[in-house]
Amino acid sequence: MNARDARSLSAEALEVLRRRAVAAVASGVSRTEVARLFGVSRKTVGAWVAAHESMGDASFRPARRGRRPGEQLALSPAQQAWTVRTVVGNTPDDLGLPHRLWNAQAIVELVNREFRILLSPATASKYLIRWGLIEDRRALDAKRGRSASPVPRTRMQDFRGNGWIVDGAVMWLAWTRPHTPPGAKPMPVTNGQNLMSGFRDYFGEVNVLVAWSNRGVVQFQARRGSFDARQATDFVARLLAQVGRGLNIIIAGWPAQHYELIRTWPEQHGAGISVQFALG
Repeated sequence: MNARDARSLSAEALEVLRRRAVAAVASGVSRTEVARLFGVSRKTVGAWVAAHESMGDASFRPARRGRRPGEQLALSPAQQAWTVRTVVGNTPDDLGLPHRLWNAQAIVELVNREFRILLSPATASKYLIRWGLIEDRRALDAKRGRSASPVPRTRMQDFRGNGWIVDGAVMWLAWTRPHTPPGAKPMPVTNGQNLMSGFRDYFGEVNVLVAWSNRGVVQFQARRGSFDARQATDFVARLLAQVGRGLNIIIAGWPAQHYELIRTWPEQHGAGISVQFALG
């Protein structure tokens, strides 16, 4: 038996093996001979003995292994579906969370409260991308690097926003619709519908307003159906409150048919907001 074979044993069998090897060394058998008798390397025997000297009998119990690629995700399909349904149509403060808009930390707190599962913010971000609610960093950066807004230039020239706020935060803003991320693997089917390959069939016609900073911090709000003027304005108010200072918004993607919603923002939010368009 080599070290890899030893790791393939069950936890109970590996504990017995370690106990016997350490006991043999304690009785005076050389580590080289113990390694030969038990079919492991001399280095492995030395590590077991050192661990026992440091930790006592607790060292015999194998540490719990992390999830390997392909093993079950932290959240089951049912838990993921519940989380998406809860996020769509609610804001975090509707649910008693201390956030005005959804972000990775808000997802962490929601999942921990509901399922007693502690995700890292990085894992929560990966779930949001997996679900298609937000795009990955490369896709967001691509929006910043081109004129993603379909609003004709002639209509942009008619726009009169407030001037740039020198000490304000910069947030790029886009109106998106969830889609299946490239390369996403199908998830188990529930009632004939599939979370990843049929997002709109599963959750309805979902729209997302998403804002991200130059550092990649993402804030968003999702709902079924289009955002109306009141809801879009409320999103900006929430973004202002979340950021906590003046805000320079750069429109990086916006449906042309809803362009008029943007025109009222500078007037409604005063000098605390500046609205510009991303131009390629």
